[in-house]
Amino acid sequence: MTKRPLPLPHPPGGQGNGLRPDLALIADWIAPGSHVLDLGCGDGALLAHLQSAKGCRGYGVEINDEQLLACMRKGVDVIQQDIEAGLGMFHAPSFDVVVLSMAIQMTHQTERVLREMSEVGREGIVSLPNFGHWTHAWSLVRGRMPVSRELPYEWFDTPNLHMSTVRDFEDFLRRLGLAITGRAFLCDGAPVGWLPSLRSTQAIYRFRRG
Repeated sequence: MTKRPLPLPHPPGGQGNGLRPDLALIADWIAPGSHVLDLGCGDGALLAHLQSAKGCRGYGVEINDEQLLACMRKGVDVIQQDIEAGLGMFHAPSFDVVVLSMAIQMTHQTERVLREMSEVGREGIVSLPNFGHWTHAWSLVRGRMPVSRELPYEWFDTPNLHMSTVRDFEDFLRRLGLAITGRAFLCDGAPVGWLPSLRSTQAIYRFRRG
């Protein structure tokens, strides 16, 4: 859980907040004044933006030392811990929103992480790479494992453990009894409306306990 995908380009037109496109979209979904927990928060960019632009408060959870220091430099409250060690330090529900961006595919205990997100937060938001994008399928047809902006690693050094398609992830949420309350799809930072299971490189979901 220490590696992070390469930075993604800003959406066309730019939003002027310096956030990755998925984080910018997530920030738009979060109401002003919300209490937010950002799991695998990286350098704290999302929380720093939410604090300054929306008056939100909350915590980040991050295991990487360098990222931890980056959070502190931004004035973000951060706890150093592997999210797979559990979220037992938080009562249920402690947060309005729990975020996990571009890291769910790196978890060993994916089911546990999603369940605990739904317990300590009233709402969960997850962004993830879509393994069903047509270029990934074409790579496999050519006998190669996909390498892309969202999946920048080679097969032998990837931290990604559990890849899923859009439909796989939606089925998984439903199997866990989590109701999908919103979804959005991106390709190179731009919104995707038509055939997102094939045309999107990233998917973003909002969910809560059913």
